[in-house]
Amino acid sequence: MKEELNMLKTSGRAEIARQIAEAREKGDLKENAEYDAAKEAQGHHEARISQLQTALMSARVIDIKDVDTSKVSILSKVTVTHLGNKKTFIYQIVSEKEADPKQGKINVTSPIGKGLLGKHVGDTVDITAPSGTFKLKIDNISA
Repeated sequence: MKEELNMLKTSGRAEIARQIAEAREKGDLKENAEYDAAKEAQGHHEARISQLQTALMSARVIDIKDVDTSKVSILSKVTVTHLGNKKTFIYQIVSEKEADPKQGKINVTSPIGKGLLGKHVGDTVDITAPSGTFKLKIDNISA
């Protein structure tokens, strides 16, 4: 998030300013769709900067070595077995902003994240998701 914020504040703002200046050169601003589009892009750009700044101000950095592996918590990597189809999955419990299901990073507020939170190795958890209810058995917890 810090890298994205830095890029948006530097090269991102410079690019938006260049687009606005280029559109200004094309004449009457009242009927200049390019200028309107550039100004709208600037608004979205500044909104994203504000959003990132707010998130970073309220963020709490957790060191991976401080993660308690006796139970599932945020940043835990959890190996589970789906008791219906016997498939094994590895999930990492992360914040909403870091979630990426394709990489196995699931949101702490998702049905699976909520169901696993606070549980221990050997526990069986009933997960209620939009697709239905299923059981997961926790095989391992690591950092």
